[in-house]
Amino acid sequence: MIVSASRRTDIPCYYSEWLMNRLKAKYALFRNPMNRKQIIRAPLNKDETDCIVFWTKDAKNLLPHLDAIDKTCIPYYFQFTVTPYDDRLEKSLRNKKDIIETFQTLSRRIGAQKVLWRYDPIILNDFLTMQYHKEQFKRLCIKLGGYTESVTVSFIDLYAKLKTPLLRAVSDDEIAELAAYIGQTAKAHGLIPKACCETYDLSPFGIVKASCIDKNLIGSISTAKLPVRKDPNQRKGCLCAMSMDIGAYNTCLNGCVYCYANHSEKSIQKNLSAHDPMGEMLI
Repeated sequence: MIVSASRRTDIPCYYSEWLMNRLKAKYALFRNPMNRKQIIRAPLNKDETDCIVFWTKDAKNLLPHLDAIDKTCIPYYFQFTVTPYDDRLEKSLRNKKDIIETFQTLSRRIGAQKVLWRYDPIILNDFLTMQYHKEQFKRLCIKLGGYTESVTVSFIDLYAKLKTPLLRAVSDDEIAELAAYIGQTAKAHGLIPKACCETYDLSPFGIVKASCIDKNLIGSISTAKLPVRKDPNQRKGCLCAMSMDIGAYNTCLNGCVYCYANHSEKSIQKNLSAHDPMGEMLI
């Protein structure tokens, strides 16, 4: 079984104490978000867990625990998002210079193969222009190129609840222009460009489809023999292998205005009051 930690919230950044307690206990519980009465047990031990996939925008708080995680003998890797956005879009993140240094430190510690860079979602507006993205993507390729093997991109999905003038639809022409630049620039810096769940075919620009929970990568860092079945619970076009996600919606404190996983600040604060680092469930 693959454990995802987590598409629903930033566990490495905000809930590392809880995670380490669950690794000691060798399991975690989580609610089915489509049926809250259903509570599921996720194994967290070397005999039942093939891999843990960490999703984060800042892994700093998990760095001190890497030795302990290694001792569990559970393979793991990181999906680590680094974007060029400031606190207008990502309200609570540390300075990006410091986050880039954390990315580099993590890569030196566990290897570039196990730290996957995400440059997503790509947002265009009055100040996040085409030229801005080209300049910043190249700058980040220079900073991160020696510390990862790939970069995964996606363009903003405008969910109905995202009501802010900071977000707008990206046109097909804009996608094509940026994708061409991203494909060429990533490869020039030794990176494999990938696209996550894009309906627009980016293969003409040298960008392959991503499998963020990647059975091939997991097979290369572990002895697991994983089923080829992809996860039926993800979006159309997602190529991820099946996993159990131990996170919970409405618990992330990153403050990203484009986030699909939070409904309101009120719901986040309500859930935070129900968080116990010693609890079996995150909330």
